[in-house]
Amino acid sequence: MFNSQYDCKLDPKGRLVLPAKIKAAIPEANGATLMLRMAEDRCLALYPMVEYKKLENQIKSLSIHNPEQRMLQRSFFNSVVDVELDSAGRLLIPKAYQAYAGLEKDVIVIGNGGRIEFWNQENYSKNIIVDPADLSSLMEKHLS
Repeated sequence: MFNSQYDCKLDPKGRLVLPAKIKAAIPEANGATLMLRMAEDRCLALYPMVEYKKLENQIKSLSIHNPEQRMLQRSFFNSVVDVELDSAGRLLIPKAYQAYAGLEKDVIVIGNGGRIEFWNQENYSKNIIVDPADLSSLMEKHLS
């Protein structure tokens, strides 16, 4: 389970150091392969393998005989790349992924349940509720 928000830096080579609390919550930790996806709202989503496998199985179960489902499968698998977390807690974000999410030097890293998201400030500000009263209203609407 991932949560919280962290301000991080992308180095000139495109490497991002994950916050210690995020790194500690990744089951595979050092040297493991993680899955990075171009996700909704122009962010990147990083999945530990156990979480990625759940999503992958849902996508693989779709029918290749249905044109819409086939397109979903093709597009999903085209938007995913494996990345490795090194012993310093860094991962290399491919240039195309940096461009998709508009990541430059400053990166907002958030825990979002089973995945970790990487955002640029502008996109993040458009996709988060800041006012606790607004959040409460939305929770009332969808959780009651």
